[in-house]
Amino acid sequence: MTKTKLKESAGKTIFATMAAVCIVAVAAIFIFLIIKSFPAFKKIGFFDFLLGNQWSPDRLDTYGQSLSGTYGIFTMVIGTISATIGALLFGGVFGYFTAIFLVFFCPKKLTKIFSIVINLLAGIPSVVYGFFGIVFLLPLLANIAPNNGSGLLATSIILGIMILPTVVSLSKTSLEAVPQSYYEGAVAIGANHTQAVFKTVVPAAKSGISASLILGIGRALGETMAVVMVAGNAPTFPNSLFNSFRVMTANIVMEMGYAGEVQEGALVATGVVLLLFVLIVNIIFTTVSGKAVQSAVRKSKSKDKDNLFSRIHRKFHIQTMRVKDTIGFIAYRAKSSSIGKIAAIIAGVFSGLALILVIGFIFIKGCPELFSNPDLVFGKYEFGSHNITILPAIITTVMAVALCLLIAVPIGIMTAIFLNEYAKKGNFLIKIIRVAIDILSGVPSIVYGLFGMITFVKILGGSSSILAGSLTVSIMLLPTIVRSTEESLKSVADSMREGSFALGAGKLRTIIKIVLPSALPGIVSAIILSMGRVISESAPFLYTAGSVISANPKGFTDSGATLSVALYQLSGEGWYLNEAYASAVVLIVLVLGLNLLAEFIAAKLGRKLKGDTYVKTKKQRKTA
Repeated sequence: MTKTKLKESAGKTIFATMAAVCIVAVAAIFIFLIIKSFPAFKKIGFFDFLLGNQWSPDRLDTYGQSLSGTYGIFTMVIGTISATIGALLFGGVFGYFTAIFLVFFCPKKLTKIFSIVINLLAGIPSVVYGFFGIVFLLPLLANIAPNNGSGLLATSIILGIMILPTVVSLSKTSLEAVPQSYYEGAVAIGANHTQAVFKTVVPAAKSGISASLILGIGRALGETMAVVMVAGNAPTFPNSLFNSFRVMTANIVMEMGYAGEVQEGALVATGVVLLLFVLIVNIIFTTVSGKAVQSAVRKSKSKDKDNLFSRIHRKFHIQTMRVKDTIGFIAYRAKSSSIGKIAAIIAGVFSGLALILVIGFIFIKGCPELFSNPDLVFGKYEFGSHNITILPAIITTVMAVALCLLIAVPIGIMTAIFLNEYAKKGNFLIKIIRVAIDILSGVPSIVYGLFGMITFVKILGGSSSILAGSLTVSIMLLPTIVRSTEESLKSVADSMREGSFALGAGKLRTIIKIVLPSALPGIVSAIILSMGRVISESAPFLYTAGSVISANPKGFTDSGATLSVALYQLSGEGWYLNEAYASAVVLIVLVLGLNLLAEFIAAKLGRKLKGDTYVKTKKQRKTA
């Protein structure tokens, strides 16, 4: 009995310790970034840094002497905000109407296909979007632009396509969550299908739709590689659609490799400002997503107090409703619902064409190079040779994937077990862990890269290595693995746990022998999606694992460019575009293949674990 209790206590302690890693990771990110940036804030001046509109650093500047360069990031703050607003106007609007199209206007036979299209758009690495922008969008815009097409318009289009899947997925979920009775009630009083959708169902889902737009803003704020490739990157204000400008993420990526002492501190400080921006957006997202529930609770608990404030509030509300009724009448006369239907159909078609265009163009350009030059993938690297091979990048990527999973998967799974199986409601530690996971999921990838560079790279000797990159990206994977695993654990019926307890098994044995095997489909899917995430990432690896395509790595302490970083380098100067096309094809095939494999395995394991009885029962229900 004592031995069993000891095992149970040890198991709980291990799970709790792994969960605490998330708290430690968040604390370390903030502490190290603030420590590294504080001397720069002090030397430059916080307001001079944030509100100064001149960025002309001198790499020879040190903290012990007067500054020769200028370090103001206000132009880049405005550039970041402008690019985000442009992405929201483009991707937010199309995403909103695409979600409506999928739920209400898409033919049933095409709904699944369109859903797959949206998921595929979400799986394409950002560096591929940036490469597509360079080779297709910029030459197209150059026909009407005074420059090569780079600038705010190109950036907004690329970012808009990137955030579109996020907006569509969450908006679609919110629309489907609206009770069917809302729609039926609208139809019962004379509304047609289109009017019921736009006048009743869509307003009822506004909280979730707003949350999806805010989450899209967070994604656009933190994007790095795609923006670097299409924005032009001059540290000026975005005065026009085709004026070269720079965002905060691009500033970090472009200058960190050769930065001096003060310049490096200023770039880390830029990361701190960016992190604060994203955290504010995440707080707003959390607030807005819970707004509907809080409003309902507030209304149920409020009492009708007849005081001066209440009377003023009622009069204001009445006047507001009159204005809304007037606007609604004008919209009705203008047949806005019909216009909305047309917009939804156009948006749905656009989303499908966007995927076909991005993937189709790159495949048409890249496949011939792959077939005609197999040495690109299988050739041996030779120093000084003009023959490019991405085999070292592929090997580096495989090694990074293996090491990231080896680090992140056990920690993530054990954290999820602790949160789902041992956590008590209202426990302060649990709240801190969940907040830490939310923060980790919102940290931009370039900020992870900064953190990895000033911690893991220096701890491991000061040189980039696969180990340093893998340690950095492992922290990025934790929120995905924890959340997916926790959802899978929640889906396991309590009756299975109770049956195990009734047979005399302890909690630890029940978790290992019953709960985890039952939750296996979701866990496997999370692992496969994490593999795709590692392959897709470029910004964190750029300054932690290496940026040069060199010989095949012999160990985890060697440096090397991953496949996504190699694509960024090959497309950078335009000298190796054919090789870049082929690398993009390999990258897309790997990532999208893993995404499809995750869905297939989850479905296959789900059917297997549910058993023949479930399948028969389901068939009987359909027959009935």
